[in-house]
Amino acid sequence: MKVFAQAGDENHAIVYLAKNSAGDVVEFVESVQPPIPRSKKWVIIVSSLVGCPVGCPICDAGGFYRGKLSADDILAQIDHAVDTRFPGRAVPVKKFKIQFARVGEPALNPALLDVLEELPRRYSAPGLMPTISTVAPSGCGDFFERVIEIKNRLYFGGNFLLQFSIHSTDSAQRDRLIPIKKWDFRQIAEFSARFYENGDRKITLNFAPALDTIIDPQILLEHFDPAMFLIKITPINPTFSARKSNLATLIDTEESAQGGIIARLRSAGYDVILSIGNLEENLIGSNCGQFIMKFMSEKSALDGGYTYELRET
Repeated sequence: MKVFAQAGDENHAIVYLAKNSAGDVVEFVESVQPPIPRSKKWVIIVSSLVGCPVGCPICDAGGFYRGKLSADDILAQIDHAVDTRFPGRAVPVKKFKIQFARVGEPALNPALLDVLEELPRRYSAPGLMPTISTVAPSGCGDFFERVIEIKNRLYFGGNFLLQFSIHSTDSAQRDRLIPIKKWDFRQIAEFSARFYENGDRKITLNFAPALDTIIDPQILLEHFDPAMFLIKITPINPTFSARKSNLATLIDTEESAQGGIIARLRSAGYDVILSIGNLEENLIGSNCGQFIMKFMSEKSALDGGYTYELRET
């Protein structure tokens, strides 16, 4: 895989564009979280598909789909970031997160399972922590069962993160926000009961709420035990897709998030993480839901996003 361009800066995030042997453009990201130094936390966000067939209206990674990346293509993204920062592949980072969340729904690519098997062999990284963020597509039960087995064998004791992006507790609204056949809450809960073991990190339920998003804590409590699940609230990042869908974020600053739904979720017993990234990441285009190739194809300005120059390497 050959990296041919990048955007961003060392103090926040860098988005890389590469081409694989098939000529497909692949995006991946490395980022830090100021003021936390890279030695304490370093994140690599990789793609698992070429485009994405799901087409969520908040995400610029959809709109086309050309297939699955091979395990070698996924590993090559991680190799580039690791080899640049840590030649020899010894990664002395306390929390080294590899998120399968850049372009493509990860559960649609079984090759990702081979990547999970390979990571502990490939890198000397005591802080290694893979993260799968998924909308739980129907028909991927075998994939998720393998994830349980691999997690229990290689990433036990809280070294694996699983996130379900559900975005609404109203089924019709959820279908609009995630326009693919997917597990319902009962199926997610039943799988999670098999996945979760003592010592694991809580499973995350992610919401990126728009102004009219329905998040009912009582519906969540019917399916998701606060002892096993936590809630993460994130903004809708500035994307072309969100703009075209007229989806305005409910949460854009920490002040705007105080009270309201967060208070109700906490009153219901849930741990709630408010995850508002550095706004510089919006300008770089490194946040989840953003996609540099979409910006290049649109050839227009986007308020609050995609302002960094893409540099050839």
